Amino acid sequence: MALLHRPLFPGTRPEETARHHVRRSVDSDHESIWISYCPMPVNIAGIQHLGLFNSHHRLAAPVAPWARLKVGAGTPPIMTPHGWLVIYHGVSELAGTEAGVHHLCYSAGVMVLSAQYPQQIRYRSAQPILTPTLSQERSGTVNNVVFPTGIDRRQDLNLPDRFDVYYGMADNSIGVTRLDLPPSLPADGVGAQPAGKI
Repeated sequence: MALLHRPLFPGTRPEETARHHVRRSVDSDHESIWISYCPMPVNIAGIQHLGLFNSHHRLAAPVAPWARLKVGAGTPPIMTPHGWLVIYHGVSELAGTEAGVHHLCYSAGVMVLSAQYPQQIRYRSAQPILTPTLSQERSGTVNNVVFPTGIDRRQDLNLPDRFDVYYGMADNSIGVTRLDLPPSLPADGVGAQPAGKI
């Protein structure tokens, strides 16, 4: 069994990393998406026991400007002909932020993981696929937020490559957008996989 998550390490919150405007390569100083594995349940004395998550790999760290401060998981992974499709979120700082006050922007990107080895990224969008542009996304409980949380394959329409993606809008409303899976993965994706295993 595998789990996508984002552990918190000291000094990795967006408010902390926004202070440093130096160009960064993939590193462990930002909140990143990790994948952890757990052995399947074992039967001990007739009782099913779930093993421990004991194999941890940093899967995706911030590499693109739209997700410079942190990245995190979003929708549950869904199997496609290209591999595991994940819509994830990334955070950047808005231009014109005053000293000491950081205005953040949450956008969404797409990542495809290997079907057989999910810790390998086959494709990662260099640009966001969803950004806060509607008034309901730009103004709310937390401004400038699109936060993907759910995905639904439209089998009911006999369209296995069409997905409805549900997302939070400024932490105030729920929106839905459509994603059509292309026949092949685009060539302009970011394929960098960060080093890191604990």
